[in-house]
Amino acid sequence: MKAAIMQPYFFPYIGYFQLINAVDEFIVYDNIQYTKKGWINRNRILVNNTDDYITLPIAKASDFLNIKDRQLSPTWDQDQKKMLNKIREAYRRAPYFKDSFDLVAQCLTFQPLGLFEFILNSLKRTLQFLEIDTPLIISSTLPIDHNLRSEDKVLEICKSRSASTYINPIGGINLYNKDRFKDQGIALFFLESKGQVYRQYNDNFVPWLSIIDVIMFNSVSEIKSLLLDYTLK
Repeated sequence: MKAAIMQPYFFPYIGYFQLINAVDEFIVYDNIQYTKKGWINRNRILVNNTDDYITLPIAKASDFLNIKDRQLSPTWDQDQKKMLNKIREAYRRAPYFKDSFDLVAQCLTFQPLGLFEFILNSLKRTLQFLEIDTPLIISSTLPIDHNLRSEDKVLEICKSRSASTYINPIGGINLYNKDRFKDQGIALFFLESKGQVYRQYNDNFVPWLSIIDVIMFNSVSEIKSLLLDYTLK
């Protein structure tokens, strides 16, 4: 059984979905510390042919809280409308705007203010839209020692799910040791996403944007081909 483990990200780039599509189970961390200036609550979209951020506002709280304990800001109702307008204006001329914007609107108008529940809902809806049926497992539900960290925790999660293969994004190639995984009976691979180039508004392609950009400019069948455009190392 192939598994992957990742933090939840806000409308992540296509490589995140390639990883989910490549495994039999995808474990989503909810009981890991929230980190600032990452991709948990923000991403980039195409605005006037350049990249620009969309960011979920987070309620003030201790920096040591886990993701599952963080909340969206009380101002989210107003911020939500601004974000929807920004996305609408950015992509209203895109070829697959209607269905894609309906998906985005459904995600952004989801009511619970818990950060994890909010992002998990958008992830599930996007997976359904892309016809990816990989099961999502929530990390805090697993019967392991949750005080473990980094590679130790990943190994315990893999063993708890009887995973024979663990796939991680290429960015973790210096974090995890293939020999240590092999000693535990688990094959370790790193997924390197290729530069998925597709037609945006002009020939000046802006790479690695949110999945929002991908679904606005590509049909689901085209995206299915993009999902397979990676190498395992």
